[in-house]
Amino acid sequence: MFDETQGSTVPRRQLGRLLTQLREDAAVTLEAMAQTLDCSRQKLWRIEKGLVPVRQVDARVMCDRYRASPETTGIVLGLAKESKAKGWWHSYGDAVPSWFSLYVGLESTASELRHYNSELIPGLLQTREYTTEMIRRKSPGLPEADREKLVAVRLHRQDILVRRLPAAPLLKFVLSEAVLRRPIPSRLEMADQLRHLIAVAALPNVSIRILPFSAGPPLAADSGTFVILDFPPAFGRRVTEPTTVYIENITGALYLDKQAEVAAYAHVWSDLEARALDERESIELITAILGECYG
Repeated sequence: MFDETQGSTVPRRQLGRLLTQLREDAAVTLEAMAQTLDCSRQKLWRIEKGLVPVRQVDARVMCDRYRASPETTGIVLGLAKESKAKGWWHSYGDAVPSWFSLYVGLESTASELRHYNSELIPGLLQTREYTTEMIRRKSPGLPEADREKLVAVRLHRQDILVRRLPAAPLLKFVLSEAVLRRPIPSRLEMADQLRHLIAVAALPNVSIRILPFSAGPPLAADSGTFVILDFPPAFGRRVTEPTTVYIENITGALYLDKQAEVAAYAHVWSDLEARALDERESIELITAILGECYG
């Protein structure tokens, strides 16, 4: 059964890819199918991109038009039902924008995540105080109640670090040394943040490695911060979710899953791993900075 804590992100994307393939195999244009459904071309495009849920009645009409087999129709209808499931983040309303809601759904479903950050402690590793300061800086005029919602969302995401069912994903982080040396105003809170990194790194499914200044400029100097998400193998009727690269900016995000795009970022990640300190050396560096700057 689909885990509703994961929301509808993955089934929507899977359904969208399946419907696109069925339409193309049947040589039906977007315009023709939109006319059949009596909807806009834009709505059908959003369905195929996995951005919106699909009504089962519409899913059945599409299967009929595409002359899908009974078995395929059953898969489509099952995914359409699951596409309406809501994840925990929906309860926070507008605090989670639509472009980020997609990422939260993917993050909660991934079996492995590879994070690189050259500027900040990643959200999954932040303390409440560090998170609060980052949100305050980004949106200084935000009402306190709304700020607390954003903090709560980020802290809730951290549940995946110790999740039991489904099993917690493997999380690999490479952080620039600059991230450790760039403090928030409160020295005490920054010291707590560094101690938190050391504590989280002790989890069996978490790897934190530091890219020291001495390593020189990495290939990631051109790519910037990114996350690579891998997903568990398909079970039964489902198609495995493709590896996806997530890149966030100030107005939205990019989701890259074409083979060449993923390969390019995998190459950058390999360079980061080759240059970064190992896990033991990384903890030693964090400890040294903690003593040097906050001892």
